[in-house]
Amino acid sequence: MLMTADAYRDSLRALKPRVFVDGRQVESVADEPLLAPGINAIGVTYDFAHRAEYRGRMVATQQGSGRETNRMLHVNGSTDDLLAKLEAVRLLCAESGCAQRYLAHDALNALHQGTKRADDARGGERHQRFLAYLDEVQARDQTLGIAMTDAKGDRSKRPGQQANRDVHVHIKERRADGIVIRGTKAIVTGAPYVHEFLVMPCRTMTAEDAAFALCCAVPADAPGVMIVARPAGRPGEAAAKFSAKYGQSTGVVVFEDVFVPWERVFLAGEHEEAGFTTTTYATHHRHSCIAARAGFGDLLIGAGALMIEANGLDPDRHAHVRDAMVDLIKIVEGFYACGVAASVYGTRDPSGAVMPETVFSNIGKLLLATQIYDMHRLAHYVSGGLIVALPGPDEDHNPETAASLSAVLRGRDDIPAGKRLEVARFMEDLTASNQGGWYSVISLHGGGSPEAMKREIWRNYPVQDKTTLVERLLDRGVLDEGRRVSKQPGRCCDTGCEPPRVPSLPAAAE
Repeated sequence: MLMTADAYRDSLRALKPRVFVDGRQVESVADEPLLAPGINAIGVTYDFAHRAEYRGRMVATQQGSGRETNRMLHVNGSTDDLLAKLEAVRLLCAESGCAQRYLAHDALNALHQGTKRADDARGGERHQRFLAYLDEVQARDQTLGIAMTDAKGDRSKRPGQQANRDVHVHIKERRADGIVIRGTKAIVTGAPYVHEFLVMPCRTMTAEDAAFALCCAVPADAPGVMIVARPAGRPGEAAAKFSAKYGQSTGVVVFEDVFVPWERVFLAGEHEEAGFTTTTYATHHRHSCIAARAGFGDLLIGAGALMIEANGLDPDRHAHVRDAMVDLIKIVEGFYACGVAASVYGTRDPSGAVMPETVFSNIGKLLLATQIYDMHRLAHYVSGGLIVALPGPDEDHNPETAASLSAVLRGRDDIPAGKRLEVARFMEDLTASNQGGWYSVISLHGGGSPEAMKREIWRNYPVQDKTTLVERLLDRGVLDEGRRVSKQPGRCCDTGCEPPRVPSLPAAAE
């Protein structure tokens, strides 16, 4: 069943999660004004699936079950699915700023691959449990919160070394009927208004960290779950021309002795497969982030063009604004092109799921993470300083000031001052308000820091192939194979499984 936005809101009323926002407990998340922009944004993912012109992007048929499902809950079966997901996320985020629900797609794909890998290596029924859960989530068209980023504590220490174990979610107790988990997840997107949480590890683990190598599903209102969140967007602010309607809440989710039955446990101590699931999720999510920020870029490009027009400038005659707009377009379409390439070069995992190519996914995410500030700068350049210098919107209706302001704050004669001011406030909301700063930070750190992407690019890029090419053209080797110091981790052989060699030392002189 494909729900509508209204049905999604009604479904939230059936839940009773323990949610706190701005120091008070929320009685009904579906009816809480401070969360309305976030619920509106999620609602777009539901309503767009019912629009005929978007159906090819928003609705997919799941291989195996044959079920029609929302693209945000679909496990990719082809490179065409990757492209469709990329286009769907861009479409949704151009409408809502950040559609949030695509994180569920990324986690479900990673768990599909990780549980199959664990069963292949260890035996068991993890993958079948996951497939049963996937079928349930798709049938109910649920919204999932991805509880991945732990509170972490001292960043220099591994999970098992922390003085307070609860800074990471971990298995406290194993029982015949399930497990009991404790700990804290931070920065959980959409936490107050999801149906369930998918608890996942946020880093690779060692055997000593096995208790923290955990993947499971927990209802948002399960006993022992507490959500402490921030408002979504800028609800109720007249100057918030965009984020009063669409926004995102993030939350800290505390799990205090929460029981999880085995049928909802997908990994529990399998540290190697948990690490694989984490890095796989990162690739899927960075691919999605590319599309999300391209959608945000569409908003900046559109608002920038309108501001240029309202200011009375013509890009054909005023080269400085045209050049800035071209630079903005170049950035947006440049990192989006990496997403397209990652889709086209996607590969099929042994589980049957298709995942985007790792290097292009990470390059695209690294570009957007480091260029989001350039995007804001260019939007500011073409818009002018008026976007942060306007009087508040109450003056638009003040009989003592409105007429005077309307007369002097107009740009072109054929564009009313009110329209110019509305676009200016829209641009301020996206780039110069607290919401604009929020977009910058989630672009920089969402899906991992730039350092994480650099590591993945270096780990997966075939530098050795380029070295071999040049050596062949030189018709000689530059270094003996045994002395080469530029080998990349994980790329020492075709499968990346050859252990590093210990260099031999010369025999000691007698």
